[in-house]
Amino acid sequence: MQTARFSIGQIVRHRIFPFRGVIFDVDPEFGNTEEWYEAIPEEMRPRKDQPFYHLFAENAESEYIAYVSEQNLVPDEAGGPVRHPQIGDLFDGPIDGVYRLKGNHRN
Repeated sequence: MQTARFSIGQIVRHRIFPFRGVIFDVDPEFGNTEEWYEAIPEEMRPRKDQPFYHLFAENAESEYIAYVSEQNLVPDEAGGPVRHPQIGDLFDGPIDGVYRLKGNHRN
């Protein structure tokens, strides 16, 4: 198991597909269903022994929740806000390019 490279509140983008998002949770290694994993084409399937991130995601057409392996994420250099409607429930910001957890959601 490796240490997560990205953190909660960070804005990231997918390195292949055209979407970006805000990280709201991290699994230290794969934690989704086998059905979800098997639905990914075999040649694109990520390793399970790496962090996976839950994102409030957006693309040009919509907003949704995404589950993405660390190997498929890069920092988002655009720095602008992400328009997902649930962001305001957990975060303030972005502040200096990062979303900050609201006080009632911090550990």
